Amino acid sequence: MYSVKEIFYSLQGEGAQSGRAAIFCRFTGCNLWSGREQDRAKAICDFCDTDFVGTDGQNGGKFATAIKLCEYLHSFWPQSSSEKPYIIFTGGEPALQLDQALVNCCQELGFEVAIETNGTKALPANIDWICVSPKADAEVIIVKGDELKLVYPQTLAKPEQFAQLDFKHFYLQPLDGPARSMYTKECIDYCLKHPQWKLSLQNHKVLGID
Repeated sequence: MYSVKEIFYSLQGEGAQSGRAAIFCRFTGCNLWSGREQDRAKAICDFCDTDFVGTDGQNGGKFATAIKLCEYLHSFWPQSSSEKPYIIFTGGEPALQLDQALVNCCQELGFEVAIETNGTKALPANIDWICVSPKADAEVIIVKGDELKLVYPQTLAKPEQFAQLDFKHFYLQPLDGPARSMYTKECIDYCLKHPQWKLSLQNHKVLGID
């Protein structure tokens, strides 16, 4: 059984795939925060701005099998398109639910499969695009992938802690909130001093894309 908060078709707004059309499948649940405001102060990730509690979001629900979820996901891709469908599993923490059966099923239906994970849980094999976003002092066990995207600043998760990991792309993304302008300037300064890192902005928020 897969519990999904929401499914929607939009443009990726962040990181190396920014601007790319994608189906987003947001799973419920996370291992670093309950998602409830009363628990935020004691959460490992206390700055999360995503609602991943329950299955009441747009097109959310429970899916008994991988094939039922895959077929539903496929219905969101433009039927007239000859491009390979691109699916991003996110959360919450998608690694709590994304399993080998679901990855295999999506790929059999022609999907390119991506995940946005905090990197603290083991992943199924053969995921096409792995984006890891470390949080606070949570132990990262996924140390190889396509993209490491670090929300900045985090006192207990500094860029230098991850610079030697085996990723193709390294991004700093300003922490959203009242001080975002200041954090953006700090990210720019850090990227200029450390060219291994590139700046990632939440373009979907800047442009008002759902």
